[in-house]
Amino acid sequence: MSAKHPVIAITGSSGAGTTTTSVAFRKIFQQFDVTAALIEGDSFHRYTRPEMDAEIRKAREQGRHISYFGPEANDFGMLERTFFEYGETGNGRCRKYLHTYDEAVPYNQSPGTFTPWEPLPSNTDVLFYEGLHGGVVTPQHNVAGHVDLLIGVVPIVNLEWIQKLIRDTGERGHSREAVMDSVVRSMDDYIRYITPQFSRTHINFQRVPTVDTSNPFSAKAIPSLDESFIVIRFRGLTQIDFPYLLAMLQGSFISSINTIVVPGGKMGLAMELIMAPLVKQLLEGKKIS
Repeated sequence: MSAKHPVIAITGSSGAGTTTTSVAFRKIFQQFDVTAALIEGDSFHRYTRPEMDAEIRKAREQGRHISYFGPEANDFGMLERTFFEYGETGNGRCRKYLHTYDEAVPYNQSPGTFTPWEPLPSNTDVLFYEGLHGGVVTPQHNVAGHVDLLIGVVPIVNLEWIQKLIRDTGERGHSREAVMDSVVRSMDDYIRYITPQFSRTHINFQRVPTVDTSNPFSAKAIPSLDESFIVIRFRGLTQIDFPYLLAMLQGSFISSINTIVVPGGKMGLAMELIMAPLVKQLLEGKKIS
């Protein structure tokens, strides 16, 4: 962890909705005139899409599973080194994983491939990571140990599956059957490597829909924010001003000593109100507490 070159990580599984959190942070960075180095978690995958398809077939033939949630398909060591290097020097490398044709065309590449590794921009104020493994810990690697502010974005699992199914079929061209197979195949790695991260986060934002999601695989649309509540849990933070948040976020309430619940439509505002003071602390060289 670094006072001079802080690392902020948004961690959440595929389809969890981390983009909303990223938008809130971008507004905060603009407010404080912060220049952020941006890193996408998918850039630390080991395989291109065709290579991953081949690895999945090979694993199936051998009676085992491989998924984008686990270490076999991701370079946790490189991710850990990237966080460490940035914290020490403010430097590092990044690349992009090109999910769709729209993303790939400007690079004259195919979807499911990587752009070349390039140096991070110089003279940045903070490293901002969004992806699957910002808080991952294994016997070999401790990515979470190099993060100054760790945010979890984790909808209830049925909503997560709905978001993944609709995104992957609608935006990434996968078949419904392939997405359902991916959910089943990924479950062991999800339990081992994704869910434990949310016990290490400083803050969790969990979206809970108020409409029926009991069969996520028959859903035709993603429940809107207005059809949801956001359960926000704090861990180890002593300076959260709950009365202020309750006053600013109409319809919110405290559900336990470290948890506030806000209407889904207030999610972006809640993120900005909560995280702006924490980002300010980091920029002043103070540890989050």
